[in-house]
Amino acid sequence: MSALDEVRAMMIFARVVEEGGFSAAARKMGLSRAAISHQIRQLEAKLGVPLLRRST
Repeated sequence: MSALDEVRAMMIFARVVEEGGFSAAARKMGLSRAAISHQIRQLEAKLGVPLLRRST
């Protein structure tokens, strides 16, 4: 993950928290829910910690 990708993933993470979920963040950012999830998973892997608790 490049530095630019990491910053983008952090911005996506912040939007997920602000919006209260992956779907709302995806709608606001014009991305798919899968793209949002992928970015968060990559950031979690890079940091080595879970950032969000996922539920349905």
